[in-house]
Amino acid sequence: MLLLDKIKNKFRLKYRKKRWPGLINAYKQHLPVSSKTPIITLNEGNTPLILSESLSKLIGNGTSVYLKYDGLNPTGSFKDRGMTMAISKAKEEGSEAVICASTGNTSAAAAAYASRGGLKSYVLIPDGFVAQGKLAQALMYGAEIISIKGNFDRALEIVRELSSKYPIDLVNSVNPYRIQGQKTAAFEIIDDLGKSPDWLCIPMGNAGNITAYWLGFNEYKKLKKNLKLPLMMGFQSEGSAPLVKNIVVKNPETIATAIRIGNPVNREKAKIVKKESKGDFQSVTDEEIIYAYKILANEGVFCEPASAASVAGLIKNKNRIQKESTIVCVLTGNGLKDPDCAIKNNDAIFRKNIEPSLKDISTILGY
Repeated sequence: MLLLDKIKNKFRLKYRKKRWPGLINAYKQHLPVSSKTPIITLNEGNTPLILSESLSKLIGNGTSVYLKYDGLNPTGSFKDRGMTMAISKAKEEGSEAVICASTGNTSAAAAAYASRGGLKSYVLIPDGFVAQGKLAQALMYGAEIISIKGNFDRALEIVRELSSKYPIDLVNSVNPYRIQGQKTAAFEIIDDLGKSPDWLCIPMGNAGNITAYWLGFNEYKKLKKNLKLPLMMGFQSEGSAPLVKNIVVKNPETIATAIRIGNPVNREKAKIVKKESKGDFQSVTDEEIIYAYKILANEGVFCEPASAASVAGLIKNKNRIQKESTIVCVLTGNGLKDPDCAIKNNDAIFRKNIEPSLKDISTILGY
């Protein structure tokens, strides 16, 4: 048995990566941190880049479609990437409290990292428009929640004003350290693929993430001169598409609550990304989002509805994609964030009130 255990351990060590230290430690040379920065981490980052066989086949022409599944970060969304930086820098600067407006994911990440760092967190949310999974997280992590009679955009206006008047750090994506942390996802994609993708498909809400990815790709290009930059393809829900329509949407509506934002604070930065990358911003319907959501689930990947907007957008552009392209679709959040959506939008068979007998159940199973 001792010899067998030694053999097993040998194979475990061979195939197990070195322990991931969190994205700040992994990419410290690319981030605005120093020896004085207290690193507040939950070992975020290093999320999988999953080859989607079904989507690759659907797009055809030898295209390879990968899913950057950031829903496997510690609190279940890409917001952890920015929050480890924002909270670490807040701690370094001596802050005792942070505040944010949120449609859900930001509140969960802010509360988790603030709690980890010993800071107080305050969250303003639009009443009735935060998925239960996300609200549960923020509450458990100890945030003080203030639910307002208004939408996300109004909540953001309030927290920006509060943080300008009082000693409390704002950790929404207007915080530059958030963008710095989020850019590391682009580093990981290049490290995994050995190159940039031809297209990067991404959902857009406040547009901080598309800004961060572009920053990351450009910074890596400075190190790897022959790196080709991707087309940045940003997708919004049709009922909440201020960047696509170049307007302010006063009453945004969509099943994808994470991108239910009518006046993105990173609007101008996102426009620069679109222009420089020669990319495009498009809208997809809620129906197209749910279709993509189900395709992903059938392949074993459970994301929240907003994440599926990137895949819905890719499918919509199927005929534009050149032969043998490499595509990465960013999945920003985990499906468990919004269980109500999954329960209401699935094709599974759910039989209820069945008698617990072998005969009845074997008949149902067809035996």
